[in-house]
Amino acid sequence: MTQDQALARLLDERAIERIIHDYAYFLDMNQPERMAELFVDDCEVSYAPNFGATGIDAYKQTLDGIGTFFTATSHHVSGVIFDWVSDTEVQVRAIVLAIHRYTKERPDGILYGQYHDVVVKQDGAWKFKTRILKTTMTTDYHVRAFNPVGRGD
Repeated sequence: MTQDQALARLLDERAIERIIHDYAYFLDMNQPERMAELFVDDCEVSYAPNFGATGIDAYKQTLDGIGTFFTATSHHVSGVIFDWVSDTEVQVRAIVLAIHRYTKERPDGILYGQYHDVVVKQDGAWKFKTRILKTTMTTDYHVRAFNPVGRGD
């Protein structure tokens, strides 16, 4: 890899990090329409078994009501790792800590987990193709069934 190629790859990784952090920010600011802009039309999203979407229209439906379900959320993303498949496709994983304050009278819910993403470059912009939330553990969280983070024996 030449120095110019390495620099281009670093710039792409920064752009990918930006959409990962924008996703968290738009969720926390209750901007579902901005979240949807970060995904390709034929996206696949899984937050838990039987809770996700295939395609942008179905994904937008999963975002309906987030403003009425939560009074506040705080998503913290770190440890972003890139595994390049090609110049236009990258597998990404990141650690997430998400705190949820509900509109209903109940304790705040906390999720500890990981995002497992496939991002693709489309028309010069990086977007989510696949987003899978895997859960390490939860505290008073509203989703009982989840995609567990697998651990080696």
